Amino acid sequence: MKKVLVSGFEPFGHTPINPAESVMRILDGTRIGSSEISGILVPSNFFESIDVVTAAIEELQPELVVMLGEYGGRAMVTVERIAQNFNDSTRYHLKDNRGMEMQGKPTIPNGPTAYRSTLPLRAMVKAMRDEGVPADISDTAATFCCNHLMYGVLHYIVTNQLNMRAGWIHLPQLPEVAALSENIGTPSMSRETSALGVHAGIEAALLHPEDIDTPIPSRFQI
Repeated sequence: MKKVLVSGFEPFGHTPINPAESVMRILDGTRIGSSEISGILVPSNFFESIDVVTAAIEELQPELVVMLGEYGGRAMVTVERIAQNFNDSTRYHLKDNRGMEMQGKPTIPNGPTAYRSTLPLRAMVKAMRDEGVPADISDTAATFCCNHLMYGVLHYIVTNQLNMRAGWIHLPQLPEVAALSENIGTPSMSRETSALGVHAGIEAALLHPEDIDTPIPSRFQI
């Protein structure tokens, strides 16, 4: 049976419940067509997160790797186009869960400036919208652990010449997190709606080895 690896970050910073972990656990063990989804919880730490996901890739040899994280302030499920070789957590006043912060440092010294997701982003967003889930393509994965992990995994796949596709999906905060006094006014989305969107996105990725040519209208600017 073919495998789809879905990674979800643990809580971090001011996020006591990460929607990425919640959605990963909903999807873990389910099937889409002939492919089984295997979920993995990832520590919200620089470098360690890359090691955990690449170890899972070595073990499972999945056809798809879909990594999940939270992007507070976004109102939609967003699929990321680009991961950059640059880390700057201090701009968000954030450290990873081991207390490490990075400022202006690369993930891979002398590595490429950036990698592009190898998932069919337009097909995925269209499938999510068709399911009634607000979704869009994003051109910035920020400069904290999400971008760091996406870059590290894509670099691992390229340098090891692995025959698999990989990319990142960002999720809005959960309602119970957006309801905290420090987050009031932040957009939110239920874990069930986010999971529906991610499921639709994975199904589209499995159906489309190459992306569709249909334009995906957007007003998204972040």
